[in-house]
Amino acid sequence: MNFSIQTELENDKYQLIPLSQGDFESLYKVASDPKVWEQHPNKNRYEREVFENFFQGAIESKGAFKIVEKSSGNILGSTRFYDFDESKNSIFVGYTFYGTESWGKGINSQIKKLMMDYIFQFVDNVFFHIGKENYRSQIALERLGGKKIAEEEVAYFGEPTRTNFVYEIRKEDYFN
Repeated sequence: MNFSIQTELENDKYQLIPLSQGDFESLYKVASDPKVWEQHPNKNRYEREVFENFFQGAIESKGAFKIVEKSSGNILGSTRFYDFDESKNSIFVGYTFYGTESWGKGINSQIKKLMMDYIFQFVDNVFFHIGKENYRSQIALERLGGKKIAEEEVAYFGEPTRTNFVYEIRKEDYFN
């Protein structure tokens, strides 16, 4: 299939811009708050050295974005497409985080909608890994129509294996 998992996407308020090496400092400024990671499987990503590894994994994924608020130009966080599987006609969306000032404002649902509106042109199923203790993200994804379908051990780029739930949103359900 011929499509890009790292194309610029935008709506009236936000842009998803492909992540580049030069974005490290501005993104780390958002990620350096321990509260951002308290429900994530790897809670120490606020530490610079740990975040450097996370950021390198994002760059190497070739599917990562910085999330930019158009009105201010501020970087709010990051997300990515990963693990495209042509045989299953599916892809994962995840590794998403936002600074605390973006929480509770409906930003995540707008970003996920932007991503799914785009990617469902090319795949039939979108999957998400969500940490077993990341209740905030589980609730957010269920509000978007995600269904918990499995539990599996996931080893993030250079990080220890952690238990994650797998959620799915099917194209046919998303557009109904």
